[in-house]
Order: sequence, then C-alpha cells, then structure tokens
Amino acid sequence: MQYIRKGSERGNVNLGWLNSKHSFSFGQYYDANHMGFSALRVFNDDIVQAGKGFETHGHRDMEIISFVVSGALKHKDSTGNDYVIPAGDIQVMSAGKGIRHSEMNASECEEVNFIQIWIEPNVTGVQPAYLQKSVSDKNGLELLVSESGQDGSLKINQEARISKLALSQGESFDLTVESTATLGAGYLHIVKGEITVNDIKSDKMTTLTKGDAIGLGAQQKVVVLANDDVLALWFDLPAIR
Repeated sequence: MQYIRKGSERGNVNLGWLNSKHSFSFGQYYDANHMGFSALRVFNDDIVQAGKGFETHGHRDMEIISFVVSGALKHKDSTGNDYVIPAGDIQVMSAGKGIRHSEMNASECEEVNFIQIWIEPNVTGVQPAYLQKSVSDKNGLELLVSESGQDGSLKINQEARISKLALSQGESFDLTVESTATLGAGYLHIVKGEITVNDIKSDKMTTLTKGDAIGLGAQQKVVVLANDDVLALWFDLPAIR
C-alpha cells in the first residue's frame, strides 16, 4: 500500500458537544505526516451531541461534502438553503467565492455522526452551490460524487469521484485505481465493519477496520474481502505528482 492511516492513530478533538477524529491535520491537530492525500484535504469523523453543532461560519474555494452515518444534520447557509440531511444522505457544498453556513444536530435528544470531507477544487471563485441526495442501501459500488455529475452523482469542481462501497460478510470486490490524464490515486476509508485487502501486485494482505484507510497509486489493484458487513468510502483522485 502507498499509504496506510490507522483509525486508532488519528487526531482526536473532544469538546464535550463534539467528538471529532481527524484523519488529516485540521484545526488544533497537526501532523506533518498526514496533511492530506492528493486533492483530499480533510476527512473528519464527527459525533455531535443533541441540540449542538457548528454555528454560522465562512468558507471559500473548497468542495465540502458531508455524509451522515447516523442521526440527522441540519444545514443552513447564506444563499438561502435550509435543509435536514438524514442518515444515508450525502451533501455537497461548493464554497466557491464565499459562503457562510451552520451545521447543527437536527435532534434535541439523539447524537448525529457524520463524516465531513474537504476536496481542494481545480477552479476558484465560482458561484457557491448546494446539492443533496439519498444513498441506496444496495451492495456494491455506488457513485455519489463526481466532476461531471454522471449517473445522478453530485457535481464538484475537481476531477475526483467518491463512491460508497457496501459488502455483506464473505463478499469480495475488486478495486482498481484509474489512470487517466489527471486521475491516478485512490483512497479507501472504512466507515463500518472489517475487511482484508489483498494487493494483487505484491500479494500483501492488510486488515482494515472501522476508521482505518489506505491510499493507493496509479493502476494499483486490490481485492477487498468483507470479514463482516462493511460500509466504506472509495475515492478516485488526481495523481500525486
């Protein structure tokens, strides 16, 4: 594997109302060895207590994606969007030339767990945009986010794709890193469950569990075997130069 990120070694910020695991350097957590992977700059696994959340704050020139694992998240922004994002939905906010928003737990009695992802855009200064969709409960690979918006995916300003990978215990799936004029890196994060990853070229076996991730290089191929029911996020990303 080109890059392995163990969930147990991630940065952890616990503010009481917020318990956040940072895969990459973010805010008060800094680690020079984990500054991002390709255009993937932030991967935060957040648990927010009932009735709490991130008050209104600003962003610009960043593609911000939220995937709700459990509970519900309430989004409100300066362009007039005001939505609840339930478990199983994914949201894209293209901050562009500037936007202010809040993210609050939509419940007064239950916590919300969501993953927030920041991807650096390949264009800046664009009009802010908001998109949201429900994710199916089907097994296999489901495209959620892409630059083109193909197959009903949510559009972002970067040649990158995010897919959901769901497998039942005992199922396997082949993942190959695409190699195009721009694509050439892959990143797999385990949201739930445990997998064994077999790197076809080296025949090296790696076990990954909830919170773990691997980064792969151009044309690298792995076989993923689900040791129990698994939910993961798979990223096709620009090649690392």
